[in-house]
Amino acid sequence: MEHHTQGDHGNGGGSIRLTVGSAIVQAAHLLNERGIGEPREHAERLMMHLLGADRARLLRDWGEALPDADTAAWQALVDRKGNGEPLQYIVGEQWFYELAYTVTPAVLIPRPETELLVEAVLAAADRLWPQAAVDSPPGAAPDAGGGAAGGEPGPTVLDVGTGSGAIGVTLAALRPRWRVVASDLSPDALEVARTNATRHGAAPRMAFVQGDLLAPFAARREDGADASGGDGHAGLRIDVLVSNPPYIPARDIEDLQIEVRGFEPRLALDGGEDGLNPYRIIVSQLPKLAQLPRIVAFELGIGQAEAVADLLRQLGHWSDIRIIRDYGGIDRHVIATAP
Repeated sequence: MEHHTQGDHGNGGGSIRLTVGSAIVQAAHLLNERGIGEPREHAERLMMHLLGADRARLLRDWGEALPDADTAAWQALVDRKGNGEPLQYIVGEQWFYELAYTVTPAVLIPRPETELLVEAVLAAADRLWPQAAVDSPPGAAPDAGGGAAGGEPGPTVLDVGTGSGAIGVTLAALRPRWRVVASDLSPDALEVARTNATRHGAAPRMAFVQGDLLAPFAARREDGADASGGDGHAGLRIDVLVSNPPYIPARDIEDLQIEVRGFEPRLALDGGEDGLNPYRIIVSQLPKLAQLPRIVAFELGIGQAEAVADLLRQLGHWSDIRIIRDYGGIDRHVIATAP
């Protein structure tokens, strides 16, 4: 890169050439004027994405001229962020549980609080299947044969509404002896989840199923007849069910930040009139499974914890039903465990 200060002129044209640093400063100013939070951080992340650089290189090249070939792409990135598009969709990636996940507008962006749901499921399942609690560090390659050879088979886990696969893929990556099934109504979301499973070496231990909540897994139809003779997923014996379903009340969606309401898929947000519809449906479908899972874990919206816990209590199957708070002290997850 040729070095220029912010006021240097290009060859013979008299126009001021942007440096990497001045481009970031100008972008941060624009984003601030557009009401975008943390404008300097966003501008730096956009430049790192454009140049394929880490923060150390960004600082090293701060005074270097931004190549002419990159100026149009840079302006497009800043315009997208200025219009409220989430940074994760622009760069196509979000980190979750120390793993980098591909994200597209077809999936909800994984949130930090959902990591607590993963932690709760790991802890509860490790107590019930201790011999299968072989930890695989994030990003580590699985053992040959999927890591299951010679060890106790672990639980079959169903991640309902998997989206990017953040929950299911993380569980499969961390516990090579577990079998994880990821389901979603959206075929586009399932493609993203498959991509992430392959990216993190978990695909051989996972299955992906398109369908609405628990409908593809029912062992009994509405008329009580056996449904297990249908496709390969009906009648699946599920040991652990985990889900971060849509939980925003429909009336509240328009009050969400533009980054959420304007760009994230409504299918992954809208929980019906009071936000509880997916929980009611899932809990009502549980008795139609081949067996009631020993663990059921949900992420929740604000003020929904007791209502969802009560739904589970009504089935009378789980002896331990706990509510877990997130980093902000909000009741964010419920986990039910049977011996």
